[in-house]
Amino acid sequence: MDGAVTPAKAEPGTEPPLSGAPIPMRTCLGCRRRDARSSLLRLVAEVTRPSPATVAVKPDPGRRLPGRGAWIHPTTVCLDQAVRRRAVGRALRLTVGVNLDEVRDHIEMQEAGAGSGDEHGRPAG
Repeated sequence: MDGAVTPAKAEPGTEPPLSGAPIPMRTCLGCRRRDARSSLLRLVAEVTRPSPATVAVKPDPGRRLPGRGAWIHPTTVCLDQAVRRRAVGRALRLTVGVNLDEVRDHIEMQEAGAGSGDEHGRPAG
């Protein structure tokens, strides 16, 4: 039972599902709220050589790209908050500027196709 999360040890709001397996939780860079990994978008820095003045940050919806990841709700509200707080560069441990154009395009495309929902992309209801 090494490292197993039991209800007595779990943080509030992180109860394991009925199957007994814990739900992987991550913190959104924008709103700083913890949520299930499946409801967040993973971001990774694209490594290019030689080191440019800015690094392109890419969305990783499949959660398979190599490298350090950062997590954000797939909404422009959370992305704007993360940009305002300069959280993306810190989370990815970058010492240069970040280019979030691909991430913003991805999120805007998802929001346009998703329709209604709450501020974190969850279905309203």
